[in-house]
Amino acid sequence: MNTTSGDIRVIILGSGTSHGIPMIGCDCAVCTSADPRDRRTRPSIAVDYGDRTILVDTTPELRLQCVAHGIRRVHAVLFTHHHADHVAGLDDLRRFNWLLQAPVPCYGRPDTLEVIRRMFLYAFEDDPDYPSHKPELHLVPIEDDRLELFGRTVIPVPLMHGPLPILGYRFGKIAYCTDCNVIPEQSLELLRDLDVLILDALRRRPHPTHFNLEQAVEVARRIGARRTLFTHIAHELQHEPVNAQLPKSMELAYDGQIVTSPIEH
Repeated sequence: MNTTSGDIRVIILGSGTSHGIPMIGCDCAVCTSADPRDRRTRPSIAVDYGDRTILVDTTPELRLQCVAHGIRRVHAVLFTHHHADHVAGLDDLRRFNWLLQAPVPCYGRPDTLEVIRRMFLYAFEDDPDYPSHKPELHLVPIEDDRLELFGRTVIPVPLMHGPLPILGYRFGKIAYCTDCNVIPEQSLELLRDLDVLILDALRRRPHPTHFNLEQAVEVARRIGARRTLFTHIAHELQHEPVNAQLPKSMELAYDGQIVTSPIEH
């Protein structure tokens, strides 16, 4: 995964909701669609700066996503929150320990990291008798309003996922805001002047912890990014028909989609 010199390249590893698409035991038009853009793994992105790759979340399909999309190195992980569809693939990070011969730093809210530590206790216990290889991870709480990673600035964006505070992230002029139904006013200010906004839009019906499509379009208009891609998509939204109805600068994301933006110096 190599980017043009001077560009940030973001690849959408997964654009689906927590069930994935197709869902188990479902014969709806989207789950049986022949359009590959309607096949959606759990939501994640990889951010490529050319010499470094940052992963956002570790989905249950992490290994498959990395193989499918040519992710050969992960130098750091940013977690949005601790729900299973965003963390359950954490054990697959051990392959990147072998490839880099180094621990992988993992960043997130302190409460997110504490839950991850409990969920994957074996990975953080010092047990010389553990019978198998386990990931070597360094958990780093995010407690400031910006991160300096590999000489680049990443801006955490506070969001609300129902009652749960979580984080989106801004990389230069690309921002990733999954799993939210409220963007606080102070966070809207962090999302000005974007080339690309990747935003949660679950379905048409209202949901207590996610933007539905109508709400997402309204928020996207308010933010005013030059291009908006909707992610965390359920099986109620079929790619081609929905895209035909969206405003010109907005579209449903799909697995494997790539967007770029110049690196800010």
